[in-house]
Amino acid sequence: MDQMTALIEELNRRAPQLELREYEPMSRHTTFRIGGPARLMALPATQKEAVAAVRAARELGISPFFLGNGSDLLVSDQGFDGFIVKTTGLDQTRVVNRRLRAESGIPLARLAMAAWGQGLTGLEFAHGIPGTLGGGVTMNAGAYGGELVQVLTSVTFLNDAGEVVTLPVEECALTYRHSLFTDHPEWLILEAEFELAQGVPSLIKIKMDELAQKRRSKQPLDLPSAGSTFKRPEGYFAAALIEQCGLKGVGIGGAQVSEKHAGFVVNRGGATADDVRRLMELIQNTVYRETGVTLEPEVKFLGF
Repeated sequence: MDQMTALIEELNRRAPQLELREYEPMSRHTTFRIGGPARLMALPATQKEAVAAVRAARELGISPFFLGNGSDLLVSDQGFDGFIVKTTGLDQTRVVNRRLRAESGIPLARLAMAAWGQGLTGLEFAHGIPGTLGGGVTMNAGAYGGELVQVLTSVTFLNDAGEVVTLPVEECALTYRHSLFTDHPEWLILEAEFELAQGVPSLIKIKMDELAQKRRSKQPLDLPSAGSTFKRPEGYFAAALIEQCGLKGVGIGGAQVSEKHAGFVVNRGGATADDVRRLMELIQNTVYRETGVTLEPEVKFLGF
C-alpha cells in the first residue's frame, strides 16, 4: 500500500466526514486557472478536521501543502504528486468588544465585509485583496497604505509538533510580504484576531467602494492572474521597471504582461504554467540587464 492510499484509509477512519479528492485538477483551485492534478486534496470544513488531516499525514511521513484560494500560486502543468489541505472551508468569524476573530480560510474581501457589518473600521484596504486570511497573514497582505500587521493582534496555528499555539502579533515577525509563517510553511494557520476601531458603517462602505473602484480602474481583473507577480524592490516599483523595459503587453504562449498594469502576468487564454514561468524569467532577465534591479517573485511555485 502506498503512502497516499494509507493516508486516505487513515483519514476515513479519523475524520469520516472530511471531503477528499484524488487527482484533483489544480486549474480549478488557482486564480491563474492553471495547473495539473494534485494526487490528494482534503477540504476540511472545521478546524478539527484540518488538524486531523495534518496530524495523520505527518504520522505517515507526508508533508501537506496548505492552500487558500490559490491567488498567488503557479502549479506545474504536470500537477503535484503530494497532499494538499485546502482551507477555504474554515471561514467563520466572531466579534467580541471590537476584537474580530476569523478562521484562516475566509477571503480577505469577506473579512472586510464582516468588519463593516459590525461597524468596525481598519480592514477597508483588504476588501479588494484576492487571497484568504491564512495567506494574507503569511505574506502580511496589504494595499493602499494598509497592512494586516497594523490591526492584527494574534495568530493561532498548528505547529510542526502537532500542537495548537497562539502567538501575539509582536512575535509573528510581520514585515513587507514576510512573516514567521513564511519561514515555517509547515505551520498551518487556523485563525487570527484583529483589534479594530468603532466606525460609521456608511463611511466604511464608501471607503471600500472607493478602493474597489481604484483597483478596477488600474488592474486587469477581467483576466486570470495571480495578482502582483513580483515583490516591490526596495526603492522601486516593479510595474514601472517592467514598463520602462518595454515589456508591457509582451507574451509567451497564452501568458502576457498585462497591457493595463505591467506588474501583472495574465492568462489571456490557454496559458500553461510553462508559459508563465518562461515569461517571468524573461521579465527578470530583461529588467536586471537594463536596470540592475533583481525582481523577486511574489508568486509561489508548486510541483516544479
